[in-house]
Amino acid sequence: MKETFFRTLSWLHTWAGLLVCWVLLLIFFAGSLSYFRHEMSLWAEPELHRGAFQDYQVDQVANQLEKGQSYIETHSAPTTQRWLINFPTERSPMLSFAWQLPPEKGQRRGKIEQHTALADGSGVITDVRDSRGGDFFYRLHFDLHYMSAITARYIVGVCTMFMLIALISGIVIHKRIFKDLFSFRQNKGARSWLDAHNVSSVIALPYHLMITYTGLITLMLMYIPWTVSTAYPEDNQAFLKELNPARQTEKASGIQAEQVRLSQLLPQVQAKWGDAPIKQVIVSYPKDQNSQVTFYQNTGKEVTDESSILVFNGVTGELKYASPHEVSGTVTTYDTMMSLHTARFAAPLLRILFFFCGLLGCAMVASGTLMWAIRLRQKQQKAIDKGEKASRGLRLVEGLNFMFILGLPLGAAAFFYANRLLPVGFATRSAWEVHSFFIALAAMGVWAFFGRSRRHWQLALMIIGVLYCALPVLNAFTSPSHFIDNIRSQQWALVGFDIVALLLGSAMLFASTRLSAVVKTLQKPSRKNTATAEKVTRKQPAPSYANELASSSPLEEAKS
Repeated sequence: MKETFFRTLSWLHTWAGLLVCWVLLLIFFAGSLSYFRHEMSLWAEPELHRGAFQDYQVDQVANQLEKGQSYIETHSAPTTQRWLINFPTERSPMLSFAWQLPPEKGQRRGKIEQHTALADGSGVITDVRDSRGGDFFYRLHFDLHYMSAITARYIVGVCTMFMLIALISGIVIHKRIFKDLFSFRQNKGARSWLDAHNVSSVIALPYHLMITYTGLITLMLMYIPWTVSTAYPEDNQAFLKELNPARQTEKASGIQAEQVRLSQLLPQVQAKWGDAPIKQVIVSYPKDQNSQVTFYQNTGKEVTDESSILVFNGVTGELKYASPHEVSGTVTTYDTMMSLHTARFAAPLLRILFFFCGLLGCAMVASGTLMWAIRLRQKQQKAIDKGEKASRGLRLVEGLNFMFILGLPLGAAAFFYANRLLPVGFATRSAWEVHSFFIALAAMGVWAFFGRSRRHWQLALMIIGVLYCALPVLNAFTSPSHFIDNIRSQQWALVGFDIVALLLGSAMLFASTRLSAVVKTLQKPSRKNTATAEKVTRKQPAPSYANELASSSPLEEAKS
């Protein structure tokens, strides 16, 4: 505890954010990209960019069900565990037929083989490259990678709780929260970074609070399992069955039976849902006596994360379960929290707003870490001026800043380039797409070991900017349709990907030119101080970016 409540909360705000800041930066970055996971997945499969996109048509559903069932029966293995027919949606405008094989040794789930139907009904596309697409970034922001999902989710949960503490304490210590929203002083060293931190925090403050709190809610039963274990001390499966009875399927009996035709179930579905669009149909244990057919309604435009489903007996066609129209207030509240966090209900403009707020979250964390490095270097500046080395802690902070702030966008670019440049028939290409992300991130860490000066930041930003600006060119050479073709065919998801890549690349190049201009300014000392500057330069090691940022203003700590 400090001498005042304000200083105590200032200390809490600083350390709650800084102890986990680089993990939070990864979570914010990957989570922000996740708002367009389906669009990124579309871009990552160029084989489908021509001839496969189509809209949902009510009058074609029966024919598509019949065609899909016949296709899967013909091409899937007898040991198949599930059949899946995916109908076109707003964000995934394709009709596909898929089946899931039994899991191999060491696998939790079996591999899914998916084939996409051509829009004109003339055939099926079978040769599509293996890619994680946008699902990689979605899983990354809460499952991390190269570790068990349980361990990763506990790490993410702890970091998210620290984030919530930092947000609440930050609100309390902001004496001028509304004034800070409009205050940004350029070329003032640490004060400028404090202003950038304040502005990026306050503009998207409601979003930051919402996304942090709902992030904890999504996995609350994992973090606080005692309520379930108290109410169901002997059998947690009983809780899951009561919570979601529709997903509890009987095991395969091993007794073969005739599978009901899916198109014959459509009148019962329409009697319940009318002309509401169907998102997916899943057949569990096909041609088994315990077969089950589940219809999923497309509720993408509603503020809900709960599936509206109908479950039928796969042999007799009898309706076994229908989602209730009314649920408890607790379920509704939890469902709304989940939906707010994932933004699956959001229209394109709202997802863009969420994406922008997520980038502001990245800016909030990054500016905080840079400001911390500047303050550390300011405290050690006198010793550094005498020729002493910076402390290990300072060098570590500056290195991690360089690695994560620049490495994350570079890693995303490397992921997309690997998606297009790796051979299509490469057996583990989806895994190497992911590896390329972390290789690029690690490369920036190695780079930071050799140099972190302003020139290094400038060069890195330039490289990243060029890579992003060249993504539309890469797409034009590796896809059957380029930017102009996509505009003509109104494939706005692909058009949007190219536009966002150009905007991000342009922002990186602009930042690089700004750094270049500052470098030239700093390299022109006055004649009066030239001799003194030369003496100091001989004693000093290569300056870091934090040192150069601090040098543009007097060495005074920025105070809120």
